[in-house]
Amino acid sequence: MDQINIREGVREDVSFVMKLIKELAEFEKALQEVENTKEQLEEDCFGKNKICDFLIAESQGKIVGMALYYIKYSTWKGKCVFLEDIIVTGSMRGKGIGSLLFEEVASVTAGLKVKRMEWQVLDWNEPAIRFYKKYNANLDGEWINGKLSFDQLQKYARQQKK
Repeated sequence: MDQINIREGVREDVSFVMKLIKELAEFEKALQEVENTKEQLEEDCFGKNKICDFLIAESQGKIVGMALYYIKYSTWKGKCVFLEDIIVTGSMRGKGIGSLLFEEVASVTAGLKVKRMEWQVLDWNEPAIRFYKKYNANLDGEWINGKLSFDQLQKYARQQKK
């Protein structure tokens, strides 16, 4: 395997990170659901009210992967880290880059002295499930994810004003 360098993401990486995000969405057959933009991601990672961080994996000076994470809060545990995504470009998958990114996020998380690191994995993504199992991760089948979309929230807000 080529030498892989893991580093903190910088503003200049945002365009390529958006390409990786779209590549993942395409893999998950959900490209039409990507609403985020380069500008929004840049603001969220580097703006005045920064809310997330990312790590970059490079091979021979080219970005080949990333891991995006942020601080979340658990009423029972306190401060935690949520690993939103690890994305390795298709041509570089299976070379240990995801492991390097995951382990670096875990190291950053340990350094933050938070109570836990969390993430989600799609129930059909067997390669990802096997990946996390090799770390003896607790994969919880008990919780059901809930969410309201932007449109649903706006409709709810309009109804509340009536």
